[in-house]
Order: sequence, then structure tokens, then C-alpha cells
Amino acid sequence: MKEHRQLDAAQQPDATGDMDSEAFRRYGHEVVDWMADYLAEVGKYPVLAQTAPGDIRRSLPGQPPTQPEAMESILADFDRLLLPGITHWNSPGFMAYFAITGSGPGILGEMLAGALNVNAMLWRTSPAATELEQVTLDWLRQMLGLPSTLFGVINDTASSGTLYALAAAREAIPGLHIRQQGMSGRAAVPRLRYYASQEAHSSVEKAGIVLGVGQEGLRKIGVDSEFRMDAAALERAIEEDIAAGWRPFAVVATVGTTSTTSVDPVPQIASVCERYGLWLHVDGAYGGSAAVDPAMRWVLAGCDRADTLIVNPHKWLFTPIDCSVFYTRKPDVVKAAFSLIPEYLRNTEGKDEEVPNLMDYGTSLGRRFRALKLWMILRYFGQEGLAARIHEHIRLGQLVRQWVEEAPDFELLAPVPFSTVCFRAHPRGMDDEAELEALNERIMNAINAAGRFFLSHTKLHSKFTIRIAIGNLRTTQQDVQELWKELQAQLVAQVSQRPVERKM
Repeated sequence: MKEHRQLDAAQQPDATGDMDSEAFRRYGHEVVDWMADYLAEVGKYPVLAQTAPGDIRRSLPGQPPTQPEAMESILADFDRLLLPGITHWNSPGFMAYFAITGSGPGILGEMLAGALNVNAMLWRTSPAATELEQVTLDWLRQMLGLPSTLFGVINDTASSGTLYALAAAREAIPGLHIRQQGMSGRAAVPRLRYYASQEAHSSVEKAGIVLGVGQEGLRKIGVDSEFRMDAAALERAIEEDIAAGWRPFAVVATVGTTSTTSVDPVPQIASVCERYGLWLHVDGAYGGSAAVDPAMRWVLAGCDRADTLIVNPHKWLFTPIDCSVFYTRKPDVVKAAFSLIPEYLRNTEGKDEEVPNLMDYGTSLGRRFRALKLWMILRYFGQEGLAARIHEHIRLGQLVRQWVEEAPDFELLAPVPFSTVCFRAHPRGMDDEAELEALNERIMNAINAAGRFFLSHTKLHSKFTIRIAIGNLRTTQQDVQELWKELQAQLVAQVSQRPVERKM
């Protein structure tokens, strides 16, 4: 970005207004030009930030500015000081965690939402934001093949949605009146228990901490050979807990677990929940989006029976973070858990069924206009375009799976239902687990340090496991092939550094 270091008229000491429109236009064009160039060339940056802890903070003044600073200087410092500390999630080489994309239409939607700067807490505080959210989520519901009985709202992340789901589940327990009377100091409140698999996201456990159920209130259920919750073990655990005096109240199933992207058997879990009167929440934050491809509709089997369901468009529907969709077939229960309306927020426009106040379905009063970017993305790509992109990512994931299975010195450590591959290097003749862990960690760290790619890891059956997560719009088959070559080259390089055992 250009640097001229001149102050605008609106920055003079006696000025009281905002940046004037012509200055905004000038800088706006400059920023958009920078953004377009960045998206076109993002693959040229080292994916993982090449800075040491504290570098960015030390490069910035310790005191706030007292005098206005030229916008050119601010933009120049963005380039000079901040950009080196960015890990580039938009890079085609970002294949760590779950790869995400801030797509062009989504970025434009964020810009418009920033300009409007509305707070969609009540219908009347921004009717378009409230009603567009309802329409957009109904479109998405149809694209995913979900039933029309679902009511949806957009939250920041799945962590919030899981918290809200379990709060609603706790509210649904008959006779406890926890909302009004709380949980502490009451003999009438039994020890509450909820369930998730050993592979469930950490936010499930955090929700129990926040809700006062505690970490001991979560019972983690074992998984099968494909890292899916064992539904029979779930039922046995419920029976044991009831006999021991616990009060089971909810189950969290996962469609696309964080480590392996496994899909829990939701239909069987739903049947268990129905037999015992438990709330079923489905965390489909990652895998749920795949259902926009009709060929992947199976991933949401049984989710029509869930009480709440989460899908994150900011993971695999190319929406700039944050945008997490929370669906429920029991909006009345969710509202009963959260709605609190002081007189100054009372709605006077029509019936609540016609004009819902989105503040009533969670803890946040303030609500950004998140639906705008998602609406623009759904229109720009269309269902067929979204499905084609997800289909391509899955194809690339299966290609990597095939390479791993065919390579004599690598091994697959989990099934690949989507586009995330869990594997490790396992050279012939090297079977010591500590040595294999050290080798694979060196391989991953060397690749990350080189800057072209960024990978993450997990542990499966105590084995250090490298993950390749393909989900970025800009990732191509050429990128994946280059990564595979780099993995093979690093295996050779790191094995050659293997310590030689000395003979006494």
C-alpha cells in the first residue's frame, strides 16, 4: 500500500466528524486493490507466521497515539508490522486443523455488513438482518436436505452453539427449575450427566464447566475401530448411571470429529435418546456442510431426530469466520432457557412467531449481520457450485488416501470419509513407537518451517498422527501433489538423521 503520510481534513485537532467520504473512497479503493492482489497471490506467503513470540508486540508502540496519524502510515504499518505475523488461513497450502476459506463474495458481504453496522438483537433494530437470517438459514436447510420443522439462528462459533444446546437440554429436565432456582445448595437437584464420544470436541466438555455440570458430569463413551461412538456402550453407560443415582439429560453426537472426521451413528444414538428421554445434540460443525452435495447426504442421516444441530459455514462453505448455524426443532425450549426481556427491549411489532427477536436464543444481546455474507455466498455459488467444490475436495482427499495406502513407508491411521487424511510415516524396520513419534514430529515440523504448507497433528491410539485437511477453495491437485512429494523427501531426510546406536 502506498505511503504519503498526510493528514486528511477530518483529522485536524478541531474536527469532530468521521473520515470524509472522498478519503474513505480513496482508501477503500486502495484496500480493495490490496485484498484482490492478496487473494490472487496468497500462496506466495509462508503459510505459518515466521515470527517469534512477542515480536509483533515489541514492534508496536507501548503508548496510544495522542495525535492523529495519516491513514497511509496506518496501512503501511499493516503491511510492515502485522502481515509478517499472519498465519495465512486463505493459503492453498493451509491444510492444518480444518482448512477454511474467506471467499470473494463472503468478504464483500463482510464489508457491507461493516458499513451498515447494524445490531440485529430485536426485529425492529434491523428487520432486514432478522428476516434475511431466517430466509438464508431456510435455504441452507433445504440444501442440506433437513426437515422444514427446524428453526435456525447464526452464532459466532460451534462452541457457543453447543453451550446453548446443552443449556436448553438442562432447561428441558422436568421439575428442576434450574433457570429460576439455580443448581447450587438444592438437594432436589441430582447429579446431572451428559454423554459424548472420546473423539468429541473439547467445547463439549467446556460447556459442562460453564453450565455447572462439571467435567465429571460428562461421561465419554468409547469408539469403534473407525472412531465412531459405540451406541451400545452409550446405552450401557446410561443404565449404569441411572442405577448409581445420576440424572442423564443429553447426548452429543458428532458428524465429522475433529481428529479423524468420523461420523457417529446418529440414527442408533437417536433411538437411545428417545428410549431414555434425553436431548440429542449433533455437532456437525465440520461434516454437516458436506451434505450440500447430494452424494454426501448420508452424513446427516438421523439428524432430523436431533433436538439441536450445528453446521459451520465458516469451515467448509467458504464463509469468512465467524458464522456457525444453530438449528433446533424445539425453539420454544431454547427460548425458555435464554429469553429475558427488560422493558426497554420489549417488542411491540406483531406476534413473536412472525417476528422473532434473535437475542432470545442465546446469551448474546448484540448480533452482527452475519447472514449477509452467507446469503451472498449461497447466491454466488449456488448449491451446484458449492457441491462441486466439496466434491473436488473429497476427491483430493481420497487421492491422498490412495497414495498413503500404496506407499510402503507410510500408513493410514483412520478412515477417510471426507477430505481429511490421518496417517504417519512408518519406514520398514522401524517399529519403536517413541522413535516413530519423533520421526513424524520432525517431518511435520520441517514441512511447516519451510513455509509452503502448514499441517497439524493428533494422536490416535497413542500414535503421533499427521493430518492433511483439504478444504480451501484455492487448493488444487498440484498443491496436493507437491505436498506429497515434500512428505516423501522429508521422510528420506529425517530418517538419514536417525541417531546411530553405539555398540559398547
